[in-house]
Amino acid sequence: MLLRLLRTQLAPYRAWLTVVVFFQFLGVLAMLYLPTLNADIIDEGVTKGDTHYILTTGGVMLAVAFGQIICSVIAVRFGSRTAMSFGRDVRAALFHRVGTFSTREVQHFGAPSLITRTTNDVQQVQMLVLMTCTIAVSAPIMMVGGVIMALREDMGLGWILAVVVPALFLCVGFVVSRMVPNFRLMQGRIDEVNRVLREQITGIRVVRAFVREPYEKQRFGKANDDLTEVAVAAGRWMATMFPLVILVVNVSSVAVIWFGGHRIDNGQMQVGALTAFLSYLMQILMSVMMATFMLMMIPRASVCADRVAEVLDTHTSVPTPADAIAPDPAQRGHLDLEHVTFAYPGAEEPVLADVSFSARPGQTVAVIGSTGAGKTTLVNLVPRLFDATDGVVRVGGTDVRRVDEALLWEQIGLVPQKAYLFSGTVRSNLRHGKPDATEEEMWAALEVAQGRDFVEALPDGLDAPVTQGGTNFSGGQRQRLAIARALIRKPGIYLFDDSFSALDLATDARLRAALRPTTSDATVVIVAQRVSTIRDADLILVLEDGRVVGRGTHHELLEDCETYQEIVTSQLTAEEAA
Repeated sequence: MLLRLLRTQLAPYRAWLTVVVFFQFLGVLAMLYLPTLNADIIDEGVTKGDTHYILTTGGVMLAVAFGQIICSVIAVRFGSRTAMSFGRDVRAALFHRVGTFSTREVQHFGAPSLITRTTNDVQQVQMLVLMTCTIAVSAPIMMVGGVIMALREDMGLGWILAVVVPALFLCVGFVVSRMVPNFRLMQGRIDEVNRVLREQITGIRVVRAFVREPYEKQRFGKANDDLTEVAVAAGRWMATMFPLVILVVNVSSVAVIWFGGHRIDNGQMQVGALTAFLSYLMQILMSVMMATFMLMMIPRASVCADRVAEVLDTHTSVPTPADAIAPDPAQRGHLDLEHVTFAYPGAEEPVLADVSFSARPGQTVAVIGSTGAGKTTLVNLVPRLFDATDGVVRVGGTDVRRVDEALLWEQIGLVPQKAYLFSGTVRSNLRHGKPDATEEEMWAALEVAQGRDFVEALPDGLDAPVTQGGTNFSGGQRQRLAIARALIRKPGIYLFDDSFSALDLATDARLRAALRPTTSDATVVIVAQRVSTIRDADLILVLEDGRVVGRGTHHELLEDCETYQEIVTSQLTAEEAA
């Protein structure tokens, strides 16, 4: 997964990677040339007392070192740009992919996990790309070049390289193989910490209302301790790596000096050659250490890449049709459900079973039933938040599975069960419904939604700030702003999913009265718990366990639907019901 992700996402930056490799290669060549010049100064200049040779060769060494610095700067610059661009592209790809997901896929991954994958996981892979451009490219070149140059200085000490380098790789490979499972587990623990933290912050009022702070502290503490435990386990293995490398480096240095000293004493090599050999050995081992550092990052980056690729490889269960068509303009606002059934994968029973009804502009269809009866699922099938597993949902006379998503949503104004506002202002939230809405249209929508009074009372009016989720407004105010956001769009079909639940009875009545003339040329579908909200609907569907057990007007259902009678009896007196 890691290699596939790197190959696909780095493809646009091949030119930059070529520049990185070229200048890293030049920089390493310069670095490999310096020990040879240093050996020449010792053997030729110092031994013979030739000051001119020392100055000349030293000048060349300075020029080579300066060139090596320039090459490194250029390579790091292009490597950094490549890594940052890679991270930007992967985050964008994840964002766009998640944007295509239906509610089913979002529920499968979970919001905390998707956030972690888009931020932390991408950052880990991005750091690997950066280290690859700055370290991994130069390390093998330096290693191979160092071996060649060291053997060129003296073949008699070559056996030390044959022993040291494999030993170092074996040590590193053993440690890395123990780190991979810990890193995989650690990413899952990070997801858990994010999930618990998100729940506690979002539900802080509930936590305080039920005095659950001690329990929530304990729950977060456990998730935090579990993450710390696995992070410490991974850190222990990571901590053993550098001591092992340093041990091998020091032992090999002692071996070179010991056996090289004997060869100098026997006249088989010169002091300068020993110095150069030792320098090349250090370069070889340093390249192995750099590769070690890379290997420390690969396990975690590999796990993160798997998680990122899992999202990118997941396709939505509501795909855009290849031959998308537009709804019939002559049938704007027409809504038909024909024997619709919906079941989650692997579920024993469907959430909805054989639901059928038709609605035309000017009509109001209400859906009522007990909790878990499938009311919200029914509403979600219309804008294709889910796809029906059987049957057909038609908008504008066309199967929604054949309609382009943008054209479908132009026909629909949805007010979800939980009114959600985005951070910004009242104005920016209303313009989610219609980006080019004028101020007059905004105030008109707020007037109908019974929100004009409280918005006018705000110090900044339409420019009043809205915090994330609209938490600086009450539940009823959020619902009225969400209703205004749908109204400003003037769609052909309005979907109100229990959108009046936070309103008092008087405001509910005024809102419904104001809606009638506004939605007279559109179809209205209302999901509600209150009988008073839906009693004037043209058609009421009574759902029980996902099935329609009653249909008709309020008075018709009072006569022949026992389930509806029970709902009415629990809410209204006999006089009110009539």
